[in-house]
Amino acid sequence: MNVKVGVVVFPGSNCDRDMYHVLTDVFNLDAQYYWHEKSLPKNIDAVILPGGFSYGDRLRAGVIAAHSPIIKDVQKMAKKGIPVLGVCNGFQILVESGLLPGVLLKNESLNFMCEWTNLVVENNKTPFTNQFKLQQKIPIPIANGEGRYYVDDNTLKELKKKNQIVFRYDEVVNGSSNRIAGVCNEDGNVVGMMPHPERAVESEINPIDNKPSSLIFESLLSKMGVSN
Repeated sequence: MNVKVGVVVFPGSNCDRDMYHVLTDVFNLDAQYYWHEKSLPKNIDAVILPGGFSYGDRLRAGVIAAHSPIIKDVQKMAKKGIPVLGVCNGFQILVESGLLPGVLLKNESLNFMCEWTNLVVENNKTPFTNQFKLQQKIPIPIANGEGRYYVDDNTLKELKKKNQIVFRYDEVVNGSSNRIAGVCNEDGNVVGMMPHPERAVESEINPIDNKPSSLIFESLLSKMGVSN
């Protein structure tokens, strides 16, 4: 099966090429760039919103990009159950567009953070986590200034109840509610995460262990019935 993945590009995206490289050169997927003013084809199998600083993070990270024409297509595909992954700025855009709950605020330190951390898998039922074991740890880098995920207490209870917390930081990193690093929608097909898996899947750039991060993409392959 030829899995078609759309990588959405906004003005200010800076991880789109990294993501494209990993999808095509590492996992042999049929990835294509789609400019934010264009439409997504109906035969696409998955959509990824990469990291960066869309529109220079003006007003609020992701909020302008969330009103781009292509987001209507992303919303329609998400409703149909198509797997959608938002990484870093992509996560911010998914939240701002209403596809995921919560909000991303400035880090508790008020500083841009660029470092390695560990994630813990809390939900292995999504298209991007089905190859993980629960509580498995993922060494992975973060690079953000507005990465502190926040929800109120009632929403947090709902996230826990509906198994929407996908990743947690192994320790306190940026002040995120309940150490949350990634969440999904109620149906589980839309996932957002602040850390960068595309920067961790190759041994040349991962000084710790690249295999866990690879499982994010291998999970998508498994969802599509393809073995890497």
